Amino acid sequence: MLLKRAFVSLVALGLSCAGAMAQSADEAIAAFYKGKTVQILVGSSAGGGYDTYARLLARHMTKHMPGAPTFVVSNMPGAGSNVAGNYVYNAAPKDGTVIAALYGGALLEPLIGITPVQHDPSKAYFLGSANDDVYICVARKDASTTNVEDLFKKELLLGASNASSTSDFPKILNAIIGTKFKMVLGYPGSREIGLAIDKNEVQAACGFAWPSISVTNPGWFGENGTMRVVLQTHTKGHPDLNKAGVPNAMSFAKTDDQRAMLELFFAQMVFGRPYMLAPEVPKERVDALRKAFWAALQDPELRADAKRASLDVDPVSAEDVHALIKKIYAAPKALPDEIKKALHNK
Repeated sequence: MLLKRAFVSLVALGLSCAGAMAQSADEAIAAFYKGKTVQILVGSSAGGGYDTYARLLARHMTKHMPGAPTFVVSNMPGAGSNVAGNYVYNAAPKDGTVIAALYGGALLEPLIGITPVQHDPSKAYFLGSANDDVYICVARKDASTTNVEDLFKKELLLGASNASSTSDFPKILNAIIGTKFKMVLGYPGSREIGLAIDKNEVQAACGFAWPSISVTNPGWFGENGTMRVVLQTHTKGHPDLNKAGVPNAMSFAKTDDQRAMLELFFAQMVFGRPYMLAPEVPKERVDALRKAFWAALQDPELRADAKRASLDVDPVSAEDVHALIKKIYAAPKALPDEIKKALHNK
C-alpha cells in the first residue's frame, strides 16, 4: 500500500511539474510577444488574393497568440514571391516576428526553377496554408477562343508576372498538353493583370486561384460577366467548376509521364497559400504561431468575415504541408528535371 501511494504521489508530482513547465513556457511566449508587432510579408502586390487572405488572417490572429501581439501586413513582390522568401529566410529577424506569405510555386522553385534562390523550403518552418487552391485559366468572353479545343489550335494572348503561377502554369500547359498560350510578361501581380484584361491589353490569364479571383474581380463571372473559366489546373478541380462542366487540364494528359508531371506540378495548390518562417526561429515560438494560425482559421468570426467577402477558407495544417513538401523533395530527380525543361526551354 505504501509503495502504491508513493507511486501515485510520484505520478502526481510528475504531472504537476509538466503542467508547471507548460505554463512557464506559455508565460515565456506571452512575455516575448507582449507589445510586439508581427509582420506578415506578402510576396505579391497589394490588392490581390494573397494580400486579401493575409489581411483577413492578421485581423484575427492576435487574439489567439500568447501576448496578443499586433499583426500587420506589408508587401514585397518580386520573382514569384521569392524576393520575400529570400528576405525572410536570410535577412529578416529570426525571432518569430516575421512571417512570409508566399506563392505556392515558390516552394517548388529550388527543384524546378533556373533562377537561384536563397531559401530552402525543405528546411523552413511552415504555419500551414490558408487553403487548398484550385487554379484556373480565364479568358474574355469576346476572345477568339470560344471553346477548350480552341486552346490547342489558336494563340491566346495572356498577361503574366515573371516567375509566378501566372507565367509558370501557361508554360507547363503549353509544353505538356500542347495549349497555345502567348504571354505578355512584366505585370507585378494579379491585380495588374486583371486591369490589363479589363482594358483589353491581353485577353486571358492562367494561374489565378478561383476562390480569390472570383471575389477580387466580381464583375468577371456570371451570366452578365465579361470573363469565362476555360480550364482548371488541379488534380481534382473545384466542386462548383466541376459541376459547371469546366474541363480539367489533367484530362488532356496523353501519357503516364505527362500525368505524373502535372500531378507533381499541381501539388503546389495543396499548399496554395503557405506561411513560412525561417528555420532559426525558436521551436516553441513556431509551435505557438502554428496554434494561433490554425485557431484563427477555425475562428467563427474569421469564417464570418470570409463568408461576407466570399473567400474560401479550407486550411491545410503545418504537418500536412511539411509532409507534402517532404514527398515532393524526395521524388525521383528525373521528374522535376522534366518539369524544369518544360518551364524553361525556349
